[in-house]
Amino acid sequence: MKTSVPEDFDASADVVAIGASAGGVDALFTVLTGLRKPLRGSVIMVLHLPQDFPSRLAEVFSARLALQVEEAQPGAPVAPGKLYFAAPGYHLLVENDRTFALSCDPPVLFSRPSIDVLMESCADVYGRALAGVVLTGANEDGARGLAAVAARGGITAVQDPAEAVYPTMPRAAVAAARPDYVLPLAGLARLVQTVLR
Repeated sequence: MKTSVPEDFDASADVVAIGASAGGVDALFTVLTGLRKPLRGSVIMVLHLPQDFPSRLAEVFSARLALQVEEAQPGAPVAPGKLYFAAPGYHLLVENDRTFALSCDPPVLFSRPSIDVLMESCADVYGRALAGVVLTGANEDGARGLAAVAARGGITAVQDPAEAVYPTMPRAAVAAARPDYVLPLAGLARLVQTVLR
């Protein structure tokens, strides 16, 4: 596990899958703010929210980022250069034809959408062309998903638990996946920018 991004780091990814829970909004802004057009790939995000409230994440993030941000829609293709959020109340998956699908299967670790479900489906589809990132959170969702990314040869990164507002999620991800990188948010921002440019 590396604690900084090497100067000569030049890996790339078609998709960056990011999971966050408690404390995740501010963490996501820090990681994503530096992204600029054009991007070679896309970002797909699960942020745990109450299931019975409509999400305004795409609207809020669109206002502060220089990229198009959308809520992922079933059947829509995963398009490069875009940032997607999972809708509350549904698991978000990517199908083999690289389109989105939604599922009403039971919550995973009390969460729907589940970070594990998203990352596992992305790992199956993208393999080495995937980067998985787990941020702050108060449960262990994302640990199994990040391990799936690692098993398929994707890039794996976790927010440094010592920096996270809620360290339970990143600690679980470190233990389960032995990620390539354990980084502060600034380092994760650089990693994401590098793999997508």
